[in-house]
Amino acid sequence: MRNQILEDLKTAMKERNKVKLSVVRMVKSAIQMEELNKKRELSDDEVIDVISKQIKTRKDSIKEFEKGGRDDLVASTQEEIDILSTYLPEQLTKEELNELIDKVFEEVKPESSRDMGKVMKALTPLVKGKADMGEVSLMIKERLK
Repeated sequence: MRNQILEDLKTAMKERNKVKLSVVRMVKSAIQMEELNKKRELSDDEVIDVISKQIKTRKDSIKEFEKGGRDDLVASTQEEIDILSTYLPEQLTKEELNELIDKVFEEVKPESSRDMGKVMKALTPLVKGKADMGEVSLMIKERLK
């Protein structure tokens, strides 16, 4: 994963792709910062977590930009999300996600919304990096009602 990011950085420089170069530099910096905090090199899963956090931050920004009527910023931020998404594993479809949730519900057998934590604990390793956890959480809450 780390090598892929470095290669993309070089490619963006050669192609003079300013947007991609900016996004890849930002990801590289975020990864380096996390490595400094942990005092070790990150695993691929941890790199995916860093990238996922960056995407989540941008999605939150898009919501704010839409409220402010800043369509120009929405478009550029969405472009950044698209670039970042190339580093994530293939995302699960709604159907695949529902199947995994069904399987976890059979195992955990939640009785009320109090069991949300148990369900999330069992489901998170299966979908981490492959789905938006906020969306997953909403789907589980709907089923627990």
